[in-house]
Amino acid sequence: MTEIPINETARILSEALPFLQRYDDKIIVVKYGGHAMIDPKLAQQFARDMVMLKVCGLNPIVVHGGGPQINKMLDKLDVKAEFRDGLRVTDAETMAVVEMVLAGSINKSIVSSIQQAGGRAVGISGKDGNLMIAERLTKKKTDPATGETVEIDFGFVGEPVRVNTEILDTIMKSDAIPVIAPVGVGRNGDSFNVNADTAAGAIATATRAKRLLLLTDVAGVLDKDKQLISELKIGDLPELIANGTITGGMIPKVESAAAVVKSGVEGVIILDGRVPHSVLLELLTPHGVGTRISRTGV
Repeated sequence: MTEIPINETARILSEALPFLQRYDDKIIVVKYGGHAMIDPKLAQQFARDMVMLKVCGLNPIVVHGGGPQINKMLDKLDVKAEFRDGLRVTDAETMAVVEMVLAGSINKSIVSSIQQAGGRAVGISGKDGNLMIAERLTKKKTDPATGETVEIDFGFVGEPVRVNTEILDTIMKSDAIPVIAPVGVGRNGDSFNVNADTAAGAIATATRAKRLLLLTDVAGVLDKDKQLISELKIGDLPELIANGTITGGMIPKVESAAAVVKSGVEGVIILDGRVPHSVLLELLTPHGVGTRISRTGV
């Protein structure tokens, strides 16, 4: 490994100071998923970066996904997948596996990595302390042949309707990092599988986070020349969607980000989790490495 000259190290640390002051004692919600969670080296770096943020006076909250791991376990148990309108239907059998993987092996692995990096972490799911109350997600779809509108039920797929932050406040005040599995709880005690981006947005809104960082497997929002757009105002998004700049799976991601910004979070950043130390580069350097979506773009 190439050593950085000591004066260069001092310069880097000095330039980080104004950003550390900006985020001092502020909540930063990080949605952790994709390649960053699967690659062992990136996972280790992520854990160290979370510890560094905490030591430097920030309050990181980690909300993680786990789609590939869930799929692997479902295949191993020979649980057949069913999809409706492009979304996985989560029946009771599937939900049991989802909860086992998300709130069990994945959550505890992230907690362990953070603690091995010298920090303190507490792993919970949205069911703990009634952290995330969820309701069953349904969609309405019009049959083009008959014109009839039907409601699509996805089983135990949930949408957050309330986040109770008391348990997160307690964890953060104890100098630990909350690590949250996106499993919501219904009013009758049922478990619900909640999209990790959606869960992170709800938690960022409820905790009045300064930033929400969405780690993905793409660089961010790209223009038509495939160059990264570093800043976007929420008012820019409709035109970029209409003219085809933003397409496919990025559309619901930016629309969700816009809703979070409108709810009071200062900025949502979509960034590439495959870049080593991407969270630190985004928060503690002048230009960042992803696409920031905000009200004003500044």
